[in-house]
Amino acid sequence: MGTKNNNDLFYICSLIEYIGRKTKQPRKKVADYLGRKHIHRIYEHADVFHCEPIEKMAEELIEECNIPKGSFDNVGACRYTVPDYWDIGEVYERLIEDSYSDQDIEKGLWQVYHSWIDSSISDYNTDFYYQSRDYLAACYQDGSIL
Repeated sequence: MGTKNNNDLFYICSLIEYIGRKTKQPRKKVADYLGRKHIHRIYEHADVFHCEPIEKMAEELIEECNIPKGSFDNVGACRYTVPDYWDIGEVYERLIEDSYSDQDIEKGLWQVYHSWIDSSISDYNTDFYYQSRDYLAACYQDGSIL
């Protein structure tokens, strides 16, 4: 559907994942705390922001958006090798690209993070997050794990 390998989308999805791990917040909540305005700004200027270390960007956004510490620790709960935040960012990026047109990327980002699939991708004790992009897109479109 959309442009494959949207680097700006990859960056913001990885940043949401990083912030979620740092603050122990579900990824949907991170999107809520950032809000559509910040998400738009990050997406529009991702080429500039990615020049900064992701840790620095995350700290600035956590402070600016008052993202509190939560108790969602999917990393700590993981019994296996924890996937890298860049890897999970790529899972979200591909799912959004495969499910939404280029004009609807920001809308798609919001909808994917606010859908049922967010908690399934965040469960690192399953193999769901590393399934093929076609399978993940089909599950998302269907509204359930196929």
